[in-house]
Amino acid sequence: MLRRGSSRSLLPMSVSADDSYWRDRPVLVTGGTGFAGGWLVARLVELGARVVSVVRDWVPESVLLGSGMPKDVTLVFGDIREQALLERALGDYEIEVVFHLAAQTIVPIANRNPVETLDTNIRGTSSLLEACRRSPCFAAGVVASSDKAYGAQDALPYREGAPLLPVHPYDVSKACADLVARSYAATYDLPVAVTRAGNFFGGGDVNWSRLVPGTIRSVLRGRPPVIRSDGSPLRDYIYVEDAVEAYLLLARAVAEGRVRGEAVNISYERPLSVRQVVDAILVETRVDLEPVTEGSARHEIHDQYLDASLARERLGWEPTYDFEEGLRRTVPWYRAHLEGTSA
Repeated sequence: MLRRGSSRSLLPMSVSADDSYWRDRPVLVTGGTGFAGGWLVARLVELGARVVSVVRDWVPESVLLGSGMPKDVTLVFGDIREQALLERALGDYEIEVVFHLAAQTIVPIANRNPVETLDTNIRGTSSLLEACRRSPCFAAGVVASSDKAYGAQDALPYREGAPLLPVHPYDVSKACADLVARSYAATYDLPVAVTRAGNFFGGGDVNWSRLVPGTIRSVLRGRPPVIRSDGSPLRDYIYVEDAVEAYLLLARAVAEGRVRGEAVNISYERPLSVRQVVDAILVETRVDLEPVTEGSARHEIHDQYLDASLARERLGWEPTYDFEEGLRRTVPWYRAHLEGTSA
């Protein structure tokens, strides 16, 4: 099922000088109604790409739909495990570049429902890559993996050459998708690469179980924020606009043959504890509340953070923002959203 949207813009972002590469280029994004997917679609539209997005559900709060979808985005409704649907979308729209972001991404949901998570994240990836392999127009693909694919490691920060040692369902699903993508590159010379990133944050993330949006919603509503862990786990947090730019740079590097079959970490290289993130949100929102520490988190790796040297050296990626500036750009979106106004 195809549907075109309205002409209203999504979220304000600045167009870089290097926009000519994407102008009029046919691009497919899976997971466009997800958080990062919505930002990526918005950026591609701003750069002039011809964007098609495969989405499963109509998510009215999403970045893509909640802020008014640009008229140049075509939606293909269906499940990413449907290879025939993917082949039709790639063929009908002569897609050259694919960004694969569709996945079940919530760790507690994965722990409660591992079969759906494994099936979606692994079979969905293999179905898409097989469709890409069969498409004559396909020139480059980026598959979104995760820092959780590394599993628990003795040596931190994670570097791309480290073995993947996942244990828990979500982590295993992302590691498998990661391996499948790199297998297609090695076996079929498919022009594809993988991103491994930490926790994205920014306006438009309505998965309230995640730390940043859940904490912001709580404090803006006058409720003490809840910390599921003891507050000490270390993670990477990266503002979503910086992550999107890394995706775009990697896709171009793949298309130009500079990167293929490799994984690339995306990180600010500044690990923060859960408690540090919560305290920073309290400072930014100017709310004086004491967090409630539950210590209930289970089946999660304690410390995870990444080395991003490869992204800087091979892609020329440099973050535009830092964590604090990212929060300053994020909180107003939630204020407007929770007040029932447009962000």
